[in-house]
Amino acid sequence: MEQKELFELPELDRRKTKEAVEEALNKYRMYKYLAFEEREVSTTSSLKEIIVKTSGTSDQTANAAIYNADAKAYQKRYCDRIEKAVRRLPQMEQFLIEKRYMDREADYMTDLKMYTTVFQPPIGHKFYYKLQWKAFYKLALALDLNVTKN
Repeated sequence: MEQKELFELPELDRRKTKEAVEEALNKYRMYKYLAFEEREVSTTSSLKEIIVKTSGTSDQTANAAIYNADAKAYQKRYCDRIEKAVRRLPQMEQFLIEKRYMDREADYMTDLKMYTTVFQPPIGHKFYYKLQWKAFYKLALALDLNVTKN
């Protein structure tokens, strides 16, 4: 008789996994909605002595431009990755994550407000938290944020 290999989903530490996913979604909001502060180059020289290594470059303008381009690209890739993972969720889980954690007004949204007024018709708190955990579980695995139990 042939023995089947069964794929087991990992058992996650709920609290730590939830914190990791919430932190990632908070970082998403920061990147998405806050203006990126570009580095600017000083146009006046300082009076202190400047020591330049001969093997490196000291072009402030180039360094600032590279930083600005790289940081913007990183933030865009990060936001795109989060959005792609959320789009893969089932409709209700996706709605919950987008409204509660990804919206511009997410800092002012509470779980209570979500399940009593945002969901139409309103849903019970037990169902809401079950739905929330399912979404967090899937996002944690998709974004490699999962914290497994020891």
